[in-house]
Amino acid sequence: MGIQVFKPLLQPARIAGLTALLALLAGCAQSPRQHATPVELPSTWHAATPQGNWPDPHWWTGFQAAELDRLIELALAGSPDVRIAEQRVRAAELAVQQAGASLFPSLGLGASTGSRRSEAPGSSGAVRSESSSAALNIGYEVDLWGRLSAGVRGAEASLDGVRFDQASVRLTLTTGVANAYFQQLSLVDRLEIAQQNLQLAERLMAVVETRARYGSASALDVSRQRTTVLSQRAALLPLQTQLRQTRHALALLVGKLPGELVLQGDRIDRLSPPAIGVDVPGAVLSRRPDLARAEADLRAADAQVDAARAALLPTLQLSAGGSLATSTLLSLSDPTRVLSLTGSLAQNLFDGGKLRRQVDIGEVGVQQSWQAYRKALLTAVKEVEDALVNVERQGAQELNQSAVRDEAQRSLQLSEQRYKAGAAGLSDVLDAQRTYFGAQDQLAQIRLSRLSASVDLIKALGGGWQAPDRASSNTAKQVNSVDRAGQAAPLPKTGSDT
Repeated sequence: MGIQVFKPLLQPARIAGLTALLALLAGCAQSPRQHATPVELPSTWHAATPQGNWPDPHWWTGFQAAELDRLIELALAGSPDVRIAEQRVRAAELAVQQAGASLFPSLGLGASTGSRRSEAPGSSGAVRSESSSAALNIGYEVDLWGRLSAGVRGAEASLDGVRFDQASVRLTLTTGVANAYFQQLSLVDRLEIAQQNLQLAERLMAVVETRARYGSASALDVSRQRTTVLSQRAALLPLQTQLRQTRHALALLVGKLPGELVLQGDRIDRLSPPAIGVDVPGAVLSRRPDLARAEADLRAADAQVDAARAALLPTLQLSAGGSLATSTLLSLSDPTRVLSLTGSLAQNLFDGGKLRRQVDIGEVGVQQSWQAYRKALLTAVKEVEDALVNVERQGAQELNQSAVRDEAQRSLQLSEQRYKAGAAGLSDVLDAQRTYFGAQDQLAQIRLSRLSASVDLIKALGGGWQAPDRASSNTAKQVNSVDRAGQAAPLPKTGSDT
């Protein structure tokens, strides 16, 4: 009889009309959204681009420092930041699996048995009843408008973003270890220079005292040179403190206690940065994990809007069940069998604008993600330009400062000889000392700046990172679509507009 009731609804014409209506609504829910171009990239960099090889994923080996290789290996194996990033990736993978489970039917099984005894007032005796039953239920939500699949897309985009974050953590860690190691070498070099300068000042102090005993130097000369010696001794203390703190920071980066990290020692003047090649802006910016993360956030925001818009449309739930029931205890012999199949279509008619506001909130989130992506792109261009300028300037500055140091050393030697011969006063020697001491220390700092500038350029270029094939499908379409002339292409079509 129930079949007779539904026969009018099952006529071919009605089915075709209902199918057309559903298709129209589905198309409205999934119409593509086209994002505007974020930034028109230049065809070339403004700064001079050096010639060399693109950064290797193991770029630190290019510095030819075995101890740096060992420290970065320790950091990647023992840093808490790397372990935290790995756990975040694992949590995002589980979230994708959880979201994907909503696309499948749910299956439930239940069983019950019991005995009941009831006695009504005035009755001649108690009534006793027993029952046992078992039921199997299947439920499934038909994803008519893509709400569930949008949730899966959003979770996958979030997973991609977390994976890109993991790459950024590794890049930040390795560049941080390299910079800390170079700073440690620089402080060792500066400390040695300060100790040598102290010895030089003490040697000259002995000459001044000898001349004073014979009346060739005044007490003022002795006092002034003693002041220089004391100043050089005082200069050792902050350098020793900085060196200790830098070693402690380096130990933290590699995941060890300060006392556990043993450094074999190297010399900063033996190291030289590798030759780093730089491609056109479009190719460079496609190799940065932070930009890939910003684009993944935009895809996740688009998916949230899709899900919110689909929630405005009707939902179709299908359910089926079967049960066995008997009037006996702990037995299903000779049961009553029941089978059911149900389809329900539900549409929210009024909720005070709650669902519509959810769509508006999602749209605002898309705009925020879009502006965050644009800001990340602008920042990346700035970082590369700054790094290129620094690499060029630091190399030239080191050559100039080396010449200054050599000339200052020659001036000091000449002034000492003239002072010993009585042809010059102590003031000339003191000025030459200050110039030479400062030139040596400045050269050590410029060497550090040159190495750090190379590391900054490597980091700005992405450290040799490449997006994985699966996770980078949308990222590659957007970022790599920047042609070799440097023109940015629009973002991929994601999301929907009704």
